[in-house]
Amino acid sequence: MGDPDSEDIDRLEDLDRLEDPDLPEEMGATKELTVAADGQGTRLDLWLSEQLGEAVSRSRVQALIRAGAVTTGDTAVTEPKQRVTAGERYALIVPEAQPAEPLPEDLPLDILYEDAALVVVNKPAGLVVHPAPGNWSGTLVNALLYHCGETLAGIGGVRRPGIVHRLDRDTSGVMVVAKTDLAHRALSDAFADHGRSGDLERAYVALVWDAPDRWAGTIDAPLGRDPRSRTLRAVVPEGRADARHAVTHYQVRKRYGSDGKGGALAALVECRLETGRTHQIRVHMAHIGHPLIGDLDYGRAFRTKVNRLPETVRPTVAAFGRQALHARLLAFRHPVSDELMRFEAPPPADMTALTEALDIL
Repeated sequence: MGDPDSEDIDRLEDLDRLEDPDLPEEMGATKELTVAADGQGTRLDLWLSEQLGEAVSRSRVQALIRAGAVTTGDTAVTEPKQRVTAGERYALIVPEAQPAEPLPEDLPLDILYEDAALVVVNKPAGLVVHPAPGNWSGTLVNALLYHCGETLAGIGGVRRPGIVHRLDRDTSGVMVVAKTDLAHRALSDAFADHGRSGDLERAYVALVWDAPDRWAGTIDAPLGRDPRSRTLRAVVPEGRADARHAVTHYQVRKRYGSDGKGGALAALVECRLETGRTHQIRVHMAHIGHPLIGDLDYGRAFRTKVNRLPETVRPTVAAFGRQALHARLLAFRHPVSDELMRFEAPPPADMTALTEALDIL
């Protein structure tokens, strides 16, 4: 068995492919360090390892660097081989200690389908998928461990048993979870491939501010870590070290109201993913000027737009406390039977109420 810290690097790359921002959710206290004269020209990973001593291994430091946990000024440094210069100041966000493994909890689950290999659930908004700092309990994983018993424990890893893809805490909708190692490998491969060579299909509905000029389009823009926030993503230059290929196809289903300039006040948009990056739909829609209603991370500049809405609509929109995003469709090949499985879930009550309010415009 290899060095556990070496496995962290591979696991981080896997999680980035599978929509799972591993390290940002694990981050703890920030440690600030200044390069002394005798550190001049040393590799960043080696210098940080020397500063931290035995507390964090060098391979773990490399994983943290690649994850964007090391910054100088307001810029994330993502290349472990970068040489440091005397007088430079670096900030390292050190991961918090974590429980060895999640515990089963008797929590309600909306199960759409289940067999010996997998379970498909309709995840409600507000439910975290797996334990992380600040949410060590009350997650989907805790609920599934109770529901599935020992059959799920350790499948695909101790910390995230069965998880092959992820939805944000405040995104609702269809998710599949593996119950065997065979199913976990097959589904993980399908999500990593994004359906290019198979039958994986994912469709989301979103309510956005204004409306795209075209009824359909494709957003092809690489995503990386937002240099201003360790937990957010941003469209970044293609050549940047942490840039990841990201493509979203969208189709406007309905436009609401008029801004008096030939445009709409809001729109219902369906998004289909060609890739599966963290916060992809939220970042991409904001990138083209149409952030999701309720998204305070990527649509903060649009908060005042609610004041322009009619009084009959304004309270409902203002009270909507999450990003208006729902994973309505998930289709995939069953890892055992090879049958094409297709699952849909209607938007939850809060998003339906928001849509009905916008219909008044």
